[in-house]
Amino acid sequence: MRMAGRPSRTGNHTRNGSQAGAGDLLELVRRGRAVTRGALQEATGLSRATVGQRLDRLFRAGWLREGAGGPVGSPLGGRPSITLEFDGSHAVVLAADLDTRHARAAVLSLTGEILAEHSGTLVIEDGPEPVLAELGRWCGALLEKAGRRAGEVCGIGLAVPGPVDRETGRVVQPPMMPGWDGYDITGRLSRAFTEHTGAAPVPVLVDNDANLMAYGEQRAGHPDCAAFVLVKVSTGIGAGVVVDGSIYRGVDGGAGDIGHIRVGTDALCRCGSYGCLAAVASGGAVARRLAASGVPAASGSDVRELLAAGHPEAAALAREAGRRVGDVLATVVTLLNPGVLMIAGDLAGTPFLTGVRELLYQRALPRSTAHLDVVTSRLGERAGLIGAGALVVEHLYAPERVEERLRALGV
Repeated sequence: MRMAGRPSRTGNHTRNGSQAGAGDLLELVRRGRAVTRGALQEATGLSRATVGQRLDRLFRAGWLREGAGGPVGSPLGGRPSITLEFDGSHAVVLAADLDTRHARAAVLSLTGEILAEHSGTLVIEDGPEPVLAELGRWCGALLEKAGRRAGEVCGIGLAVPGPVDRETGRVVQPPMMPGWDGYDITGRLSRAFTEHTGAAPVPVLVDNDANLMAYGEQRAGHPDCAAFVLVKVSTGIGAGVVVDGSIYRGVDGGAGDIGHIRVGTDALCRCGSYGCLAAVASGGAVARRLAASGVPAASGSDVRELLAAGHPEAAALAREAGRRVGDVLATVVTLLNPGVLMIAGDLAGTPFLTGVRELLYQRALPRSTAHLDVVTSRLGERAGLIGAGALVVEHLYAPERVEERLRALGV
């Protein structure tokens, strides 16, 4: 996928290389495609002087630094080339991941290192006002814990358990987020950040939790996978899809909402429809069946604890749920032909994964699964945070946005 506004590449050179700006040079360095002045000249077709001028702006902004000398390029010897590095310490990102009854937040470096972290109870059904106000309070405490100033924050990323309109940052008819439909999340969280830190407002980016988990996991563990699917099975069920390094969201943010595919039962779903996959195979559905048989369980996290303790009935129901999800994933895998299918969330253990594999390999065409790895989460509960942080960094340091930000800094 090619992002709109990005210069296209032809061979080793940037198209219209004379127009390559500081943002394009920063992009080449960040991606490791060109990390010396000479390599930047070759990649862009710019003159040595022009490359130097544009790099100087990035150095003055504190976004680039010189690294160690690279290997000597000439067989005749001489001084090694000085390498260039993106300086991930010049700012920090705040990230938060909301679940239905729990939340996690962190301060991250621009390279994705978690500098401080906090988790606690936040009930999403309480509504956006109290939840986002509390997240703002967490932001102030986390910055203090990390030893970073509020003025160093360049943006905030938020993962939510519902479909998000990318253009507005608002959730659209979210079954698991009553009272949030169309709410101005970005504006309220930005104000909450300012109220609790005294800092100027910063950009806030919101996306679906499964999308951001997929983004974080793909970048951290499977960067060469051109088609990556993550399925989160917790209180509900959702999928995130990353194609060619970019999140695939669909027309209005609804891609991956597999929890509401009809699977031919009469179970009532939280969305108001009957027969949804989430109504029979989510962590919440398993919890309800356990509770009906006298086992204390109210949510996907309760089921996770029972599975960790080796509870036999929980394991049997998780395997059954996995088979139902695997049946649906056979269609997903046939349609998208991913290289990696990752199972994450409260039910992502051996019983559920066994059930998924049983039906997936039985129902999907052999060609669709010949090069498919079915795995579990690598980042665990931090996947959404890592993905949310990366979303902010990729947004703020995209070539078309770098020029605007450098002008605002006066460099």
